[in-house]
Amino acid sequence: MAAAAERPSEAGAQPAKQDPAVETAEEAKEPAEADINELCKDMFSKMAAYLTGELTATSEDYKLLENMNKLTSLKYLEMKDIAINISRNLKDLNQKYADLQPYLEQINLIEEQVAALEQAAYKLDAYSKKLEAKYKKLEKR
Repeated sequence: MAAAAERPSEAGAQPAKQDPAVETAEEAKEPAEADINELCKDMFSKMAAYLTGELTATSEDYKLLENMNKLTSLKYLEMKDIAINISRNLKDLNQKYADLQPYLEQINLIEEQVAALEQAAYKLDAYSKKLEAKYKKLEKR
């Protein structure tokens, strides 16, 4: 029986070594501790470089926006100065027009009088032609 007991255990041990589904301790090795440390350092340095790049890009965007806002503010100040100058010039022109208004009214009055005088001259011319025609008739008789 002892021999029979030894055989089944030997028979059971051999198929376990030959079974391909069973892994051995050598196949399931973990990387050495130094490799993990190096990989972690590499990952952290690359992550730091990535985050630095992202923060730099964001910072540059804000600087660009700041510069655009400054330029826009300067442009609006220039436009404000131009609008103030235009307003001042318009007030000056309105004042000059108000100062010239009496003279413009006199010009309009003179123009009306000239038109009336012109009509009177046409009537006088027409009357003188009629009178001349009558005189010539009387002279012929």
